[in-house]
Amino acid sequence: MRGTFDQVDESILQAARTLGMSEFKIFRKILLPLSLPGVAAAVVLSFARALGEFGATIMVAGNIPGKTQTMALAVYTAMQAGNRELAFIWVGIIFAISLVILLLMNLFFYRFSYRRES
Repeated sequence: MRGTFDQVDESILQAARTLGMSEFKIFRKILLPLSLPGVAAAVVLSFARALGEFGATIMVAGNIPGKTQTMALAVYTAMQAGNRELAFIWVGIIFAISLVILLLMNLFFYRFSYRRES
């Protein structure tokens, strides 16, 4: 998705800013619609990769708690056992880890690209 957002012409976004649009409105009304094909491709590829990882793990390594169980398999096992609270806790942990990694990655790329432009 990052690549498709980077390909949007910056002058369009600057024009929207000069007309007084908020950053959220620029994202929602201009950037997202222009990037929609890339966003859709990223969502589909991410979903396919997640399914592939889940399937490969459960078929090759099995699902032995404490030994070969991944977080995705822990969510699956908890849901199969009817323990939705535990499944939601695992989902929250996965979400938090993903969010931290994305924030750190964006911070790193922002600093790297800022140094290259200077």
